[in-house]
Formats: sequence, C-alpha cells, structure tokens
Amino acid sequence: MAADELTELKETENITEDEPTRSSPGGMSRTQVFTLISVASVNFGSMICYSILAPFFPHEALQKGASQTVVGLIFGCYALSNFIGSLIMGRYIVQIGAKLMLVSGLFVSGGCTIMFGFLDRAPSGSVFISLCFIVRSVDAMGFAAAFTSSTALASKVFPHNVATILGSLQIFTGLGLILGPPLGGWLYQAAGYELPFLVLGCILLLMVPFNMIVMPSCDADPSEDSFIKLLRLPKVLLLCFFIFTFSSGLGFLDTTLSLFAMDKFHLSPSHVGLIFLAFSLPYCLSSPLLGFFADKYPDVRGWFLVSGGLLMALGFCFLGPAPFFHLPSQLWLTIFMLSVNGFGTGIGITPILPEVITSAYEQGFVNGLGTLGMVSGLFGACWSMGMLYGPMMGGLLTQHLTFEWAAFIQGGLSGLAATLLGFYYLTERLKKPSDAQENGTTTPGEETTLLA
Repeated sequence: MAADELTELKETENITEDEPTRSSPGGMSRTQVFTLISVASVNFGSMICYSILAPFFPHEALQKGASQTVVGLIFGCYALSNFIGSLIMGRYIVQIGAKLMLVSGLFVSGGCTIMFGFLDRAPSGSVFISLCFIVRSVDAMGFAAAFTSSTALASKVFPHNVATILGSLQIFTGLGLILGPPLGGWLYQAAGYELPFLVLGCILLLMVPFNMIVMPSCDADPSEDSFIKLLRLPKVLLLCFFIFTFSSGLGFLDTTLSLFAMDKFHLSPSHVGLIFLAFSLPYCLSSPLLGFFADKYPDVRGWFLVSGGLLMALGFCFLGPAPFFHLPSQLWLTIFMLSVNGFGTGIGITPILPEVITSAYEQGFVNGLGTLGMVSGLFGACWSMGMLYGPMMGGLLTQHLTFEWAAFIQGGLSGLAATLLGFYYLTERLKKPSDAQENGTTTPGEETTLLA
C-alpha cells in the first residue's frame, strides 16, 4: 500500500488521537465496526418509536376531540421541531461533541416516548391536543440530535463509501419502519394505548448506555462555512427540494393511509400495520444494493434520483387511485403501489447525501466533521419540512377533498421535483463537453455519460 493511502486510512480510523487503530477480522477497523453498530441501533430505535403511531394514533386522537387536520398538525409539529433542531445540531456538532449529542438525543427521545404513552389519561379536547404538541416537539429535538450526529459520524468514518454504508443502514431504518406499525397495532389491540409507548420508549433508553460504551469519540475543528453558503449552490437547492418531496410523501401516508384503509377496506389497526410493510420492505431491502452501485458508479446517481422521484409520482397517482382514472379502490392495488413507493424511496434517498457532500467539497468546503454535520443537519431539516407539510396538507386535503385526490396532488409534487432535477442534470452534462472544448481538454468517455 502506498504511503498516502496508509496516511488516509489512519486518519479515518483515528477519530481521536488517543484511540488505537486495530482492524477487525472483517477488514474494518474497530472504530468503523463500533460506529456501524451504534448508528444501526440509533436508526432502528428511533424509527420504530416514530412509526408506531401510524396504525392507531389518528383514530385515538379523533376520539379525544381532535379533527383530522389537527391530527396532521400533531404529526407536523414533530417535523417543525426536528427542522429547527437539525439546523442547530448540524451547526454546532463540533462544539457540543458528536457522542454527547447522540446519547443525549436518545435519552430525551426515549423519555418523551414514554410520556406520550400516558397522554390518553389527559382530558379530551384542548388539554390532550396541547400535551401532544409539547411532548412531540421535545421528542423531535432529541431525534434531531441523535440523527444528525450519527449520520455525520458514519460519513466521517466511511468517507469513500458513504452511499454504501448509509444504504446498508437503511436496513435498520426499514426494520424500524417495518416493525413499528404492526408491533404498535398489535400492542395497542392487546393492552391499549399505553403499552406500545412504554415498551419502545424503554428500548430507546436502553440504547443510551449501550451507545455510551460502543460509540467512539470524535474531535474536530469547527467549520467556518454556513448553511447559507451551502444553499447558494443550485444543485444543493434542488436536492433539498427533492428530499422535501420524499419526506412529505411519507408524512402524508402516516396521517391518511390508516384512516383510508380502515374506512375503505374495513381493516383492523393490526392489519393496517401490516399494510405499511408493503412500503418498508422494498425500501430497506433495495437500499444497500443501490448504495453500493451509487458509490461504485457515481455517474448513475442522477438516474437513481430522477427514477426514484418518478416512481413516487406513479405510486401516489394509483394509490387511491386518482378519480380521473375511473378505477375502483382495491386492496391489492393499494399494497402494490405502496411497494412502488417504497422502492422509489430507496432509489431516490440513498444517493442524496453523497451528492450533497460531493457538491460541498467541490465548492471548497472543508473536508471534516464540521461540513459533514452541516450536510447531515441540512438533510434532516429538509426532511423535517417535508414531514411537516405532508401530514398537515395530507390531513387538510383529505378532509376537504378525498384521499384519492390528495394522493394524486402529493404524487404531482414528486413528479415536479424529479422533472426539475432531471433537467438540471441534463443541462449540466451538456455544458461539460463545451466547457472542455473551450479549455482545450476533454475527459475520455465524457460524451457517453448523460447524468452526473
């Protein structure tokens, strides 16, 4: 191995100067193994606690005096607080410390999950609604801290395989999404409202000492760059809108799909939870392979992004399906379109983070934890804005129109993002040969590649 490669490897393994560099039998360093385990546990625990609400909470909240629009706002307030928290945590991750941010976030999120389980004892009406807003908002701040720090650490420890590692970690995110709804629906039917939150909140709290032991520390210098500088890049701005459309689609499903399935197909909460498997399974199973290809063949990332957006548009248009298709609502079609949405999400989400990181480095951002924290925070913030819009507008449109029309409108948003991003990549690739000819240089094979 060349001397510069040895230096680069050592810098990756030594997140702190006093940490020894030992390799595991699988070829990864001890730091990389521990980081992978830690981030996987965070993804799994956080997503399972987030997703348990979907099968039963909208119905429970309606019985406590909340309208469908208010239910959407309760889901949306989580996203608003997550948006604020992601920007703060991403900007100050170096000053706070990535490990402290992660374990503190898990503790807050676990405690709030348990508290949310006792809200059924609150009086119906404004008291119940207000407490839902408060507890969910604080919970979101904890989740923002855990997600931002874990994503930044994973990107730092695996600098050349970001898409592969994050794609592989989507297995655990997907498992959380898969197990959350059916487990939440089953626990709710078995023992009522409180048990799902008590069980899963305790799981999150148990992850606090676990991550304190296995998560490596990370020291770095604060970055002098800012979110505003990052958002001035047209490509990053389009990718942010793209993230927004994907997360808004998930938020839309959280607040509307369970009520639609119960009303249209007369399903129980536990069966509604199983329907969400149609989305989660394709998403988590496809992400690792897609991440591998996104790292090995960077030129296909653009195709992945655009294809994922178009699949999301298709899935939402036929989820109801849209009234102008004059097709009846059928359970098999709803399940199949959820699978299309899940696969489209895997295609579209996996390459986004390495694309933003690459764009930042190309524009002179410092290669370090400060930049990675900002990118992770920006991703979390954009994702949160979509999770705010999706439940709120989904509930509003479903209440005043129908689920079928609301799903079609959501699909149109995904189609718009995919179209804009496709035009950008096409224009970018068409400009490169002409720029190279003006400079008297041409990259071999450049003309044969359509999307960067």
